[in-house]
Amino acid sequence: MIALQILGGHFRTALVLTFLAGITDVVDGFLARHFHWTSRVGAWLDPLADKGLLVTLFLTLGWIGAFPWWLVVLVFARDAIILLMAGLAFAFTDIRDFPPSIWGKLSTFLQVGACVGVLVIRSTPFAWPAWVTLILIVTPAVGTVWSGADYVGLGINRWRTSHS
Repeated sequence: MIALQILGGHFRTALVLTFLAGITDVVDGFLARHFHWTSRVGAWLDPLADKGLLVTLFLTLGWIGAFPWWLVVLVFARDAIILLMAGLAFAFTDIRDFPPSIWGKLSTFLQVGACVGVLVIRSTPFAWPAWVTLILIVTPAVGTVWSGADYVGLGINRWRTSHS
C-alpha cells in the first residue's frame, strides 16, 4: 500500500501510512514488553516486518529517484552481509542468537528518518534547501557503513570465541 502511494506520487498518504506503521510497531513493542506478550514467532516476525517496511521504502524511493541507487544498494548490501554471516554462523557454529547492536539500531533509526524526511519533503509544496536532501542521503549512508563494519567485527569476534 505504501509503495503504491509513493509510486503514484501520493507522498502525504504514504507519509501517514508510514507514520501509522511506526506507531503500531512502537505500541506492539510496548505491549509485548509490558505484559510479557512475547513468543519465538513474534521475535522473528517483528524484525522481519520492520525490515519489510524499510525495503519497501528504499526500493520505491530509489525507483522514483528520491534516493540515489548507490544508497539503496548500500542498505541492501549491509543487510545481505549480516544475513550471510548469520547463516554461516548458524550452519557452522553453535551460535544461535544474533542480537542487534546499538549501531545497528542507530543505523535503522537513521534509515527510517531519511525515508520519513524524504516523504515530508515530497509532501510539502515549498522547495527545501539542497543541503537537507544531502543530509538525508549522507547520514544513513554513514550509519549503514559504520553499523555494517561493527557487525562484521562482532561476527568475527564471536566466531573466534566459539572456536577457541
